[in-house]
Amino acid sequence: MTSVAPLAAGGARAESLYSALARAYSGNPDLNQSRANVRARDEDTPRAEAGMRPKANIQATWGPQWSNVKLPAGRNQLDNGRSYSYDQYLGYPRGSTLNVSQSVFDGGATENSVKRAESGVFAARATMRLTEQATLQNGATAYMNVLRDTAVMNLRKNNIAVLEQQLKQTRDRFQVGEVTRTDVAQAEASVAQARSELYAAQAQLKTSVAGYRQIIGVEPNRLEPGRSLEPLLPKSLNEAIGIAIIEHPGVVSALHQVDAAELAVKVAESALSPTLSVNAQVSNQYDSFLGSPGSRYLSLGATGQLNIPLYQGGAEYASIRQAKEQLGQARLNADVQRDSVRASVVSSYGLLETAKASIVSGQAAVKAAETALAGVREEAKVGQRTTLDVLNAQQSLLNARVNLVLSQRDRVVASYAALGSIGRLSAGELNLAVSLYDPAIHYDQVRSKWFGVDTPDGR
Repeated sequence: MTSVAPLAAGGARAESLYSALARAYSGNPDLNQSRANVRARDEDTPRAEAGMRPKANIQATWGPQWSNVKLPAGRNQLDNGRSYSYDQYLGYPRGSTLNVSQSVFDGGATENSVKRAESGVFAARATMRLTEQATLQNGATAYMNVLRDTAVMNLRKNNIAVLEQQLKQTRDRFQVGEVTRTDVAQAEASVAQARSELYAAQAQLKTSVAGYRQIIGVEPNRLEPGRSLEPLLPKSLNEAIGIAIIEHPGVVSALHQVDAAELAVKVAESALSPTLSVNAQVSNQYDSFLGSPGSRYLSLGATGQLNIPLYQGGAEYASIRQAKEQLGQARLNADVQRDSVRASVVSSYGLLETAKASIVSGQAAVKAAETALAGVREEAKVGQRTTLDVLNAQQSLLNARVNLVLSQRDRVVASYAALGSIGRLSAGELNLAVSLYDPAIHYDQVRSKWFGVDTPDGR
């Protein structure tokens, strides 16, 4: 377990690391955007299923029609024994036609398109898990950064107070001739340098607070000490690598993309297969015959249509070859993801072990620096040490305490990175006090939806 000094904020209610991460899980814009992307991808499945659903449309026509008709009337000598009469008609033919079509066989294009869409949905969910991991890890890092920078700022404030007291004592001793003007100047320089370091620490804290606000969504208030996630980690590096290769969302997403690419090849190949559909038509026309106002024409028809592709210019063959190359690319990407995940596990475990060792060393360094400073001060009182020796000892103690704070922060952050590297950094694993987001709910709501333009949430 590790801890860093909390950030004070008056009497406000304290914020724990887990409660801050719960805020990020519920309200972080990046994570909510990723969830929205998954909901959008959910619609790919009903879109693909539309290929085997019936299609219907109505066509309606209406408009004026003028006609001039030449009709034979009788015979005479001027025109080869035949005369003609001319009739003109102005009518308003109108009608409507209902067309219904049902695909019976499409070479498996729809079936494979549906499976491909499902694989795409699963890949999108895994990508959303990656975003969730990144959000929680970034949230923990931002939280610990605020704690670290607050502790460092407080250490530097205390250091200024100690150095100012040292400066006062040096000036008093200078007045009685125990030390020289050089000793006073050294003490003054130390105070000035300490103030400069305090200003830098305050600026760094403001930057960390801004990062906290961006990820968590609120300003930090009285942050409690953060704790490491080492109890949730596998005990050995090899065990962690074995889990990561199977469970990490990056690997899971890549494997679903391989499945989608395999199905894309089958969809492309269906362009070479025959298709069969059944069509029905009902047509009703009024005043469509010349010179017959009030006429009506009604027709009913049903046909079966078989289409056997022979050659389409070669585009279908190019599409098949392209899909096969994309499948090969997807398989290579899965290998890349496995290698990347393995490297991430090794790196994160290494950083965690380094941070733990640094804490042990840092605690020993602080204890030794405290002892050394006390000894140098006593020796300076009897003239065995100079003012510069005291100032150097004070600076060494400050550096040791700052380094210890940095190592404590690094241990907590590294533990979150290690849990994320194996793919188990989630709200459920951390048992955050939130309602877990279930992407399957929206998918089930739209999976078999035939009609409607409103989303399940009413938009």
